[in-house]
Amino acid sequence: MQEEMKRLLLTISFTGCWLFGLAQSQDMKSFIDNLMSKMTTEEKIGQLNLLPGGDITTGAVMNSPLAKLATEGRLGAVLNVVGLDKIRPLQEAAVKRSRLGIPLLFGQDVIHGYQTVFPIPLAQSCSWNLKAIEEGAQIAAKEATSQGINWAYSPMVDIALDPRWGRIAEGNGEDPYLNGCIAAAMVRGLQGNYGRENVMACVKHFALYGASEAGRDYNTVDMSRQRMFNQYFSGYKAAIDAGAGSVMSSFNVVDGVPATANRWLLNDVLRKRWQFDGFLVTDYGAIREMMAHGVGDAQTVTIKALQAGTDMDMCSSLFSEHLAEALKQGHVTMADIDRACRRVLEAKYKLGLFANPYRFCDTKRAKRELYTPEHRLAARNMATETFVLLKNEGELLPLAKQGKIALIGPLADTRNNVVGCWSTADAPEKYATLKEGMQRAVNGKAEILYAQGCNIYDDADIQAAGTFNRAITRVDKQQACDEALRIAREADVIVCAMGELAEMSGECASRANLCLPDAQMELLQALVALNKPLVLLNFSGRPTIMKWESEHIPAIMNVWFGGSELADAIPDVVFGDKVPTGKLTVTMPKALGQVPIYYNHLPTGRPVAEGTNHFVKYSSNYIDVRNEPLYPFGYGFSYTTYAYGDIMLSGKEMTKDGRLTATVMVTNTGKREGDEVVQLYIHDKVASLSRPVKELKGFQRVHLAAGESKKVTFDITPDMLKFYDYNLEEVLEPGEFDLMIGPNSREVKTTSFIVK
Repeated sequence: MQEEMKRLLLTISFTGCWLFGLAQSQDMKSFIDNLMSKMTTEEKIGQLNLLPGGDITTGAVMNSPLAKLATEGRLGAVLNVVGLDKIRPLQEAAVKRSRLGIPLLFGQDVIHGYQTVFPIPLAQSCSWNLKAIEEGAQIAAKEATSQGINWAYSPMVDIALDPRWGRIAEGNGEDPYLNGCIAAAMVRGLQGNYGRENVMACVKHFALYGASEAGRDYNTVDMSRQRMFNQYFSGYKAAIDAGAGSVMSSFNVVDGVPATANRWLLNDVLRKRWQFDGFLVTDYGAIREMMAHGVGDAQTVTIKALQAGTDMDMCSSLFSEHLAEALKQGHVTMADIDRACRRVLEAKYKLGLFANPYRFCDTKRAKRELYTPEHRLAARNMATETFVLLKNEGELLPLAKQGKIALIGPLADTRNNVVGCWSTADAPEKYATLKEGMQRAVNGKAEILYAQGCNIYDDADIQAAGTFNRAITRVDKQQACDEALRIAREADVIVCAMGELAEMSGECASRANLCLPDAQMELLQALVALNKPLVLLNFSGRPTIMKWESEHIPAIMNVWFGGSELADAIPDVVFGDKVPTGKLTVTMPKALGQVPIYYNHLPTGRPVAEGTNHFVKYSSNYIDVRNEPLYPFGYGFSYTTYAYGDIMLSGKEMTKDGRLTATVMVTNTGKREGDEVVQLYIHDKVASLSRPVKELKGFQRVHLAAGESKKVTFDITPDMLKFYDYNLEEVLEPGEFDLMIGPNSREVKTTSFIVK
């Protein structure tokens, strides 16, 4: 009976209906061997083809060009199709109408949430809360899969040291260690064990995309391989080690070769060195863009991309147009095509699509798992942990819920700019504005007076460039300013909601000026001149320059873009229901000329001592500004205060295979409970390569009641002390190490030990 059933099923598969039951009874290799033995060359190349579907309209799916390609077996995946009413018919076209019935992947940029939008990734990193970040990724995956998405182009783990680059908003800050921790947490949250509420993660952009010259998107990248491994590669490797199923290559060149066709990068490092066994997709149109890089014509760049290890072509269609001819001419082999096809099919197998191609098309889930109260609460709580209190002179914050509060600024009454960039499934009509959130929070106990006050920029064209479908009302400059000053004079305290629009950071959102835009600065200066208590809420997707603000405003809180629940999260902290705990994961410059500026820089031969407040001739410094940033990495105040005791080491010497423990007593010396992020830094004093002045190697979030003290202990292990040497070998060299613990990278207690 078993043999008869097997023969029957095989007969069915040959007649055009692929047997999904076989996926449950065969191991992955046997299943895919069987499938590929039936595939034509055209069908194999079709699996390497990823196309956009954002313009498909409901009801016209089956007559769309995408459905035709799926029916012909010439499509492997689709991106940016939103809604089961579109995804299900497309999947049916591939499964029911094509010769072999191979299901499609459906991808989307699920960067920081889905309809429940969490803070932008840069903000999330400032929470230093890996558990919350992983939970946020789980919720994003749950919502996305309820809508048919099974592949997320996330996490983005590009280290960026130049805040002019807009996509710094999508990353995890400037530190390699923290970046790696968050990358792994994101992969765990998104991908899990490939359950029905998980998507396949896609770590991006491999590699060095965040190091573009002058902070200009898509620009040239050039650096040593030692720097790549020691400073930039950690996030990618951590995501791979966590099991990320796919990787997206970057637009830029690496060693002069576009990453899309860089064999050393994609094969030698990713495949061989790191043992990545998933599939590799290009960024949008990147194979075609190689022609603009000047490395070949359409067929040449197609060949180069495939031979370097690229498996799927996102939206350039060059694999579809040129691979068959390249095969005939002997420029690529069938083995090259088979290798890429197999990796794509393996991804579909891992996601369970061969066992059930409609696994992510559950209409019941679609109705009940979007923007739930539980998801919203998680997003709100996370947002409160991302805000960084940069200044709080005279303990102006938290505000009392009493009197008249003037809420002024162009970001106070917008619901489509609170979520931040790359919120591809947001529903602004469901979200509140900050004005509404403040009014709810005071609940009649105080009066909220509101005025927009100004435009984002005086120049309408520059403002329009930063809106990207998230328009904000333009107002008459003089009338708006007069109204703002009028209500400010009436108020007991002023709260300013100013900064960037959501789309002023993100892709293709580079800025040459990092100060508060002119229209807003003019209004802010007029409000400060009233000599009233003033709180600045700075909205941004990057580190911005706030030197004037820091000198003239008593309270400044960076609120980034906090997601769909920002309108309630901000009042939670402003009125003291929650205590701010965020710490910067990027360095904030005091002048644009300092950029790029970051804490873990290499020492120079002519250093200036940290804290020097004057110019030193023939040393590495500026004539007109000191080297120190405005706010250092790891910095952030709270509504309480903390004191650190001296570091206690378990020993002063350590062997190469041994370990030490470092302990410090941390005390909450204030009147409020709170969470402190205790940070551990290391400095390798003498090595074969010059090593950074300090490097983050550990951190702990510690909850302390008012007056409470806790011992915080770190294990110092050999892996924490290793680096990549000139030959790119990971080594631990003997010698003396400084060990530092403190609340940020500037204010640390220091001791030392020796590795023998």
